Parts: sequence; C-alpha cells; structure tokens
Amino acid sequence: MAHATARLGTVNYAVALTMRHHLLSADEPIERGGQDAGPTPSEMLCAALAACTAITLRMYAQRKEWALRETQVDVDSRTEGAERTMLRRLRLEGELDSEQRARLADIAERTPVTLTLKQGVRITTVLE
Repeated sequence: MAHATARLGTVNYAVALTMRHHLLSADEPIERGGQDAGPTPSEMLCAALAACTAITLRMYAQRKEWALRETQVDVDSRTEGAERTMLRRLRLEGELDSEQRARLADIAERTPVTLTLKQGVRITTVLE
C-alpha cells in the first residue's frame, strides 16, 4: 500500500508532500500563478512512471543476471483536447543482445505504475 499527504497553505500553489519519512514539494510554474518551487503534479506523474520503469527493469535484469549497467527512462505527457498520451523512451546501457532488449521493453509495459495508468483506478473521495 502507498500513502501520501499534501499540505497547501496560503502560498499559491506550493504544496508540501510527505510520503513515509520523505519530504517533497510540488508547485506550478510562475506563468500559472505558482512560484516554481517544485515540479508540477503532472511532472510528478511522469516521474512516477519513469522511476517505476527503471526500478522494475533493474530488478528483472538482476534476477536474470543480465549486464544492464544503466537505464534511462524519459516520459513525456501531452494533452490534446480530451486525449491524454504518454510517451516513454528507454535507453538501456550494457552488454545486452536484441532478445534481452526486447524482453526488457516488454517488461516495461507491465510495471505496476504502467498497469495502473493503462487500466485506470477508481478514486473515492471522503470529506472529513
């Protein structure tokens, strides 16, 4: 189970985030009324997908004892009208053959965050 808390006071739109013992900030750019004190929530969503992908690929490569030295994952999110799309680019460094690379690309399609985004998630709101 994952949990996060967001606190927003009177400063537009600087959000203090707490996850376990980790502290992060989120904000909006100056041109949208924020102070640009942190990434936007949409950038954090891209970061969550990128991080989950990199971690999952490392775990898989370690289990297989493959020589994956470095993984770089770039994620771009776009909204055009009602359609939202995400583009994920993988850069895999190491002594990997084409079958291993293809398998890692296939694994990327089934990371926990990937599946959540593709399948959607039911969100329930409770006012306390």
